[in-house]
Amino acid sequence: MLKPRKPKLLDGVKLSEVIKSELKNRIEELKEKGCTPCLAVVLVGDNPASQIYVRNKRKTCEELGIRSFAYDLPKETSEADLLKLVDELNSNQEVHGILIQSPLPKHINEEKILNAIDPNKDVDGFHPVNKGKLLNGQDCFVACTPAGIQELLVRYGYKIQGRHVVIVGRSNIVGKPLSALLVQKAEGADATVTICHSRTRNLSNITKTADILVAAMGVPEFIQGRMVRDGCVVIDVGMNRIPDNTKKSGYRLVGDVHFPSVSKRARAITPVPGGVGPMTIAMLMKNTVKSAEKFLASITK
Repeated sequence: MLKPRKPKLLDGVKLSEVIKSELKNRIEELKEKGCTPCLAVVLVGDNPASQIYVRNKRKTCEELGIRSFAYDLPKETSEADLLKLVDELNSNQEVHGILIQSPLPKHINEEKILNAIDPNKDVDGFHPVNKGKLLNGQDCFVACTPAGIQELLVRYGYKIQGRHVVIVGRSNIVGKPLSALLVQKAEGADATVTICHSRTRNLSNITKTADILVAAMGVPEFIQGRMVRDGCVVIDVGMNRIPDNTKKSGYRLVGDVHFPSVSKRARAITPVPGGVGPMTIAMLMKNTVKSAEKFLASITK
């Protein structure tokens, strides 16, 4: 009887440290020229998960020597006041990147706020201008999670060109931009991409054809071993809390992939936590540095 394969773990923590080390050199070069990269992080309300995400982003800024402007606003903040702040940050030449932490309180139109950000400071890659440029294959700020997934695959040596990538999930944050990124006629792309979602028929028949499977639907352990072909590379974007009485916290973190069964068939797989998450933050820092470099180039022509 054949032993189950032991997959290679695509360690996002280790790779993100490599990328951050590369960024430190670029940041030092910018500082020598009188330009310190700066990211403005705006948090509205007291969502516990958002507070953790924002804290991690600010911590990474400090670690790299990127300035971080913190705006922690009460949940009662009006849409008009938030738009006013975005306008001020757009005009502030010391700020190179603007991040509005999602989700926003229900009384604020999130799309309206994101669309108000200067596309040149949209380091999250959510503005329609950057989305359109991505689709057209033009230079732009790519959404951080898709960019992080591409970096994981490329730097770990998994060929994307000509491969069938199946993305389960069609969100504006991951599924759609990732499909646009990997289908481009470019290095680290040239894939055949299929997007699946909640209305896809015979889902397992499609996921089993994937050379690279990306799970990004936000459903705990949805992708099971029977849905994956042998030798597939699996990227798990999910981060879900499920009850676990054996843990002091009362819960444990799992992805959208059932790791025990899928890992027996996968050639490589991202762990949760420690896979895609750290790469997302690294790509945010990379976009911020890129924005600072573009700003410096624009004023020194």
